[in-house]
Amino acid sequence: MWASGVFAPAAPTRPIPQGRCPFDPVPWGPAAPRPPLSALKGPRPQTPDGLRLPGPAPGSDRRRVWAVTAARCAAPSGWVGLGMVSSRSRISRTVAVLVQRRGVSPFPHRRSVPSVTIAHVLSTGALRAHLLAARLAGMVATSREESLRSYRLFAARDPRVLIGLDPVRNWGQRDLIALMADRCGVSADPACVSGLDVIDPELTLTALDAFADRLGAAAQRGVPVLLGTGHPHRLLGFYAALADALSAAGCAVLTPAHGRCVDITTRFGLRTYNLDYVRGVALVREAGAPSTGRETGAHTHSPLPVRTALAAAAEAGGPLPELVIGDHGWVCGAGQLGFEAIGLADTNDPALFVGQAEGVVSAVVPLDDAVRSDYYRPLTQYVLNRACLSQ
Repeated sequence: MWASGVFAPAAPTRPIPQGRCPFDPVPWGPAAPRPPLSALKGPRPQTPDGLRLPGPAPGSDRRRVWAVTAARCAAPSGWVGLGMVSSRSRISRTVAVLVQRRGVSPFPHRRSVPSVTIAHVLSTGALRAHLLAARLAGMVATSREESLRSYRLFAARDPRVLIGLDPVRNWGQRDLIALMADRCGVSADPACVSGLDVIDPELTLTALDAFADRLGAAAQRGVPVLLGTGHPHRLLGFYAALADALSAAGCAVLTPAHGRCVDITTRFGLRTYNLDYVRGVALVREAGAPSTGRETGAHTHSPLPVRTALAAAAEAGGPLPELVIGDHGWVCGAGQLGFEAIGLADTNDPALFVGQAEGVVSAVVPLDDAVRSDYYRPLTQYVLNRACLSQ
């Protein structure tokens, strides 16, 4: 039957003897005829060693014996696999599911470990499917016209699109189209001037791996980190989860220049914002807006917030970040000043990919940065699991 989205066939009625490991062979005899799906109902018995099994249907005796067969996952979260062993001791298939143990462990010779969530075993294939379904990759909401406009402005070195980067070479529009096709998967045809952009999910997955590797390396060294976003409405939860994990790993999550004023030029003129932190992630709020530590801030691509934060950290004589994590001006502004920076970018943000091509930015993940905030949660779990930061 299907239970909580996981296929769980009927369990044997004969109990596993006390003290016997589920791996040990049990003489179940010949398999009984397969019952109809409508009969797969019944109480959920519990074996003497504490492993709860789905209840058998009438007439389904001696069909299957379920045993834990997978090794520990990479994250320290316990046993996360179940395998199905037939009556002839032949493995017929393996399904990754959640194992929640309460009481006595099904492995008497192994220590007990905490329960885990299904997100810890998110596979690359499942994440690829999520990227496409949520339109984080594949056909995204960013239009080709919007991206081409950004490329033209970048080629003209418009500071609104450079967002803190000072490119070494002269990047023309055709150069940028070729670069973005290579790094994101957008159309490389300059004659394609309309429609929606496309992000190759394989490039997103590869970049997520590189992003996670840099995150894991920082956690292993226990270095100070700084996180900031110009998309707090969408990406605050993603960065906050990273900040929590890095802090738990022993990294100092810096919060310099908290409350400082930052004057940013917008399409509405010069506006004053305050630098604030929510769960260790920097963002800007309009001056005078109340802060309770929960509301999200303003949308900005400006590099001025990260410059203000880094200048304040240097003036205070405290630690400087050895890794800056964020998007837009937070990545380009920090990378241009010589700090290692990693982040996320959409197809209309060529500055981050140019910075990566010129060695200023360490890792950039191509994806749509304006979808619903909860659509980024699987990415968070995937990154933390690969970086060995899952809790």
